[in-house]
Amino acid sequence: MPGVFFDELEVGQIFRHVQSRTITEMDNVLFSSMTHNPALLHLDEEYCRTQTEFGQRLVNSAFTLGLVVGISVGDTTLGTAVANLGWDEVRFPAPLFHGDTIRVETEVLELRESRSRPNAGIVTFQHRAYKQTGELVASCKRSGLQLKRPAGDAA
Repeated sequence: MPGVFFDELEVGQIFRHVQSRTITEMDNVLFSSMTHNPALLHLDEEYCRTQTEFGQRLVNSAFTLGLVVGISVGDTTLGTAVANLGWDEVRFPAPLFHGDTIRVETEVLELRESRSRPNAGIVTFQHRAYKQTGELVASCKRSGLQLKRPAGDAA
């Protein structure tokens, strides 16, 4: 199991996720279509070329958010998460385009014991995504309920 138990996390700990991802046109069009998002910014190349400052289609920000969190899961919560509790301060400071490659890092911001579940704690992560140029393209805080290492289970 690659995830980390609550009691193995430390505030300030940073995960630099090895997995990166190049975003394709198919990713963007399929996600936008599957989520019924008809925004021309994601689907209409001609409109974007002639009517926007970007000159090309933008990657759907909901896809970007899902991808950022998804990339983090293997190193942080796979097999140890009870539930995702929410996202806060979601930001997209720069656009992503087809062909951009993102990498993600995750920092542990806060840890607190669960009041209702003695076998779990609440962790707040800060996810940051950068494209191939090093420019920050997405960030968010994510809170989750994370299992503690079972009693008697050696590390």
